[in-house]
Amino acid sequence: MKAADCGLGRMKIKICGLFRDDDISFANEAGPDYIGFVFAKSKRRISPECAARLRARLRHDIVPVGVFVNAPPEEIAALYRDGVIGIAQLHGDESREYIAELKELTASVSSVPVPVIKAVQTESREDILGAVSSGADYLLLDHGTGGTGKCFDWTLLEDGDFLNGLPVPCFLAGGVNVHNIEEALRFKPLGIDVSSGAETGSVKDRDKMIQLVQKVRNWK
Repeated sequence: MKAADCGLGRMKIKICGLFRDDDISFANEAGPDYIGFVFAKSKRRISPECAARLRARLRHDIVPVGVFVNAPPEEIAALYRDGVIGIAQLHGDESREYIAELKELTASVSSVPVPVIKAVQTESREDILGAVSSGADYLLLDHGTGGTGKCFDWTLLEDGDFLNGLPVPCFLAGGVNVHNIEEALRFKPLGIDVSSGAETGSVKDRDKMIQLVQKVRNWK
């Protein structure tokens, strides 16, 4: 899958940080819209070779997202070209110019440029509004630079349909788990991103993954 349609229909869910064969088996059973392979420094980091092998086992209707921090655009383009990822998620200091260069490069190796999700360290509404002009296709609102397992201040989103009023669709991330995901859903993001909230003992938990996906699918 070269390109990925995040669409604006039903609520989406992404489960990030998969790196084991069991993780792929659990994802195939749970059926999230997206899964994440972390290529940046992390306890969940995965090599391109391992990601390619796991990608081959992933259900074709689940879109693989690559998570990067200030990676060389050529690294992302190669993974996109080879079909290992369908979306690039950026958690570093990537500028508007970087994103434009990445899109131009990936367009040269594929039929369409890679869709980009830009992570936003969300401490105020100004952080969100400032990221709208990043050139990314989607924003991911997070507590920190990623992987903290903590929620940012969700009261920033309390004003009616704040997220729906933005010109760039948003994923909500940071500290989401089976106990608070329904609270997160009421802000009506494009989707929810979960990592540690889908784990027990720092590895993906089959039952939690299934519960999280079901809560999103059943949300009204």
